[in-house]
Amino acid sequence: MIEEELKIYCKNTEEYIPVDGGEALGSIYRSLKARIPINPLCALVNNKVEDLTYRVYGPKHVEFIGIENVFGQRAYVRSLCMVLYKAINDLYPGKRLRIEHSISGGFYCQLKHNEDMLNKKTIAAIKKRMQEIVEMDIPFKRRERLTTDVIEMFRQQGLEDKVRLLSTVKELYTVFYKLDDIIDSFYGPLVPRTGMLQVFDLIPYETGMLLLPPSSNDPSVVNPLIKMPKMFKAFTDHKVFNDVIGIDDVGKLNQVVNSKGVPLLINVAEALHNKMFDSIASDIAKRFHKGGARIVLIAGPSSSGKTTSSKRLAIQLVTNYIFPKVIELDNYFVNRDRTPRDETGDYDYESLYALDLEQFNKDLNDLIAGKEVEMPTYNFTTGQREYRGNKLQLKENEILLIEGIHGLNPELTKQIPEKLKFRLYVSALTTLNIDDHNWVPTTDNRLLRRIIRDAKYRGSDAKSTIARWGSVRRGESKWIFPYQENADATFNSSLIFELAAIKAEAVPLLRQVPSNAPEYSEANRLLRFLNYFEPLAETDIPSTSLLREFLGGSSFNY
Repeated sequence: MIEEELKIYCKNTEEYIPVDGGEALGSIYRSLKARIPINPLCALVNNKVEDLTYRVYGPKHVEFIGIENVFGQRAYVRSLCMVLYKAINDLYPGKRLRIEHSISGGFYCQLKHNEDMLNKKTIAAIKKRMQEIVEMDIPFKRRERLTTDVIEMFRQQGLEDKVRLLSTVKELYTVFYKLDDIIDSFYGPLVPRTGMLQVFDLIPYETGMLLLPPSSNDPSVVNPLIKMPKMFKAFTDHKVFNDVIGIDDVGKLNQVVNSKGVPLLINVAEALHNKMFDSIASDIAKRFHKGGARIVLIAGPSSSGKTTSSKRLAIQLVTNYIFPKVIELDNYFVNRDRTPRDETGDYDYESLYALDLEQFNKDLNDLIAGKEVEMPTYNFTTGQREYRGNKLQLKENEILLIEGIHGLNPELTKQIPEKLKFRLYVSALTTLNIDDHNWVPTTDNRLLRRIIRDAKYRGSDAKSTIARWGSVRRGESKWIFPYQENADATFNSSLIFELAAIKAEAVPLLRQVPSNAPEYSEANRLLRFLNYFEPLAETDIPSTSLLREFLGGSSFNY
């Protein structure tokens, strides 16, 4: 009997390629190099992200991925982080690198318990050593061992955060990477060699340093630095809270979940939200009683919890003897025949110019002046603005609350005096790390919230939500993120326990994404990410919690 020839389907060349059993992806690429116009950093194998050392033993669907792809960008950043760790280990053995979160176009890093070391001189030395490691072109070697053995290896290297995490995850085997004399672990593949990481920068930033990767628009240059002092403070304030309660990584969170300490943790985290809302309401009240702040504009990206935030802020304003009146920004859409189109030709309702700015500003000025105004209603069926006799008049002790993605954009309320406006930015600025070298992306937190909400309330499955997410993110980058620093206050809507709480709802939805769908790669990545979290029951989460906006069971009407 003649054996059938082993072949893979290469999406890049759109053909079947014969391969030897056990051949690594990197070797397969080299045989096709002249026909694939990218320099791959990793690959999608049956829609799962793998590094180029992955060996093929059966028929596979393979797509080689470069830095132009988000999965390639993630592999590049993870690899840079390991180079940074090695550089610090080479120069300052025993110092604890902690990569905190993304901000200002890069990734904020600290030397935990040695923050004073990070001056211009030491940061320049670390950058120089990173450049040397890149020029040495050292391979990243993927290894997989029994988790008990890997735990011991990490313990010998002084990485107690990884010891703690792996001890709570309870996986039989663990994948890690070796770079010369150090090991590290990540929840995704690395690039083949350090020599592929030519484009980066490491600069002083606030009290630490910022690792800047290549620009997603032009990978040949470093991402431009964008100063964000207000956002940085929001992150820092929440980090302080994490340090005070003693939970700054997933391993510690898992220990609390396993020790039955969840009710206290939830109560403390919810109390922090209450305190933040109270502080913001007090700031608004001070301005209001001095003749300012007649309009509160609440903005933030998708699934940041803007709706619950506006409702809880409204309650706190009432305790300050200020009574909110809500205006729905969607009711000011222009008629559909005047709605802008996006690059695909669809109606672009996220555009600022999908709103009738002239009428909106006129109505606001009339309301502030004490006039009675007939408010519009947008009919989404007909695509027309209608007036149905809904009238509004603002009393002396009342304030306008307006929630919408454009709230921080000066153009939205260009005709309103600045002193009459208070701008609030809401986002889930996740401050919990997986471990010292792996952070929890704020974007992932929001995407998981949206997947659950869309399935529960909008009849949309995880595949559809993931498919739309790229377009949502592009809209945020255009209409929301450039105006973050305009905020008078920032509310961090993340809750330290929330990923453990939403795991039980998110996992079944992600598992429903079919493996032959392009969205499966992202669903699989999120499943691997959630695997780090011990699940907690949501029974102790109060009905007023912001998380109830997504999980259900809220005492607020939406």
